[in-house]
Amino acid sequence: MSNPSSLKYAETHEWERLDDGGELTVGITDHAQNLLGDLVFAELPEVGHRFNAKEECMLLESVKAASDIFMPVSGEISAVNTALQDEPELINQDSFGEGWLFKIQPDNSSDIEGLLSAEDYEHSLDT
Repeated sequence: MSNPSSLKYAETHEWERLDDGGELTVGITDHAQNLLGDLVFAELPEVGHRFNAKEECMLLESVKAASDIFMPVSGEISAVNTALQDEPELINQDSFGEGWLFKIQPDNSSDIEGLLSAEDYEHSLDT
């Protein structure tokens, strides 16, 4: 699956979509979910909790490994995908859609400009 050009990406394999109103929706890339394998548990962050950019904010567990998920920009968690508590496999099935992880109210919406384009992210996978 190709990475949508409308999204921004972090080197740690999270994608970010700037929504109307300045909120960011965050998920993991198809590449990341393929590396993890079948997901069995998602430890979601708490709504209202603040994190700094690049800080660990949640955990995904698969049959193969556990992986920390990092905050792409500084801000406050404004929503979480509670469907993942019962169906973490949504991430494997639709990593860019129904498998989103959480939403952020960023401290500074211009911080998203410092993230990678789809092309730059794909190039980072080759190195």
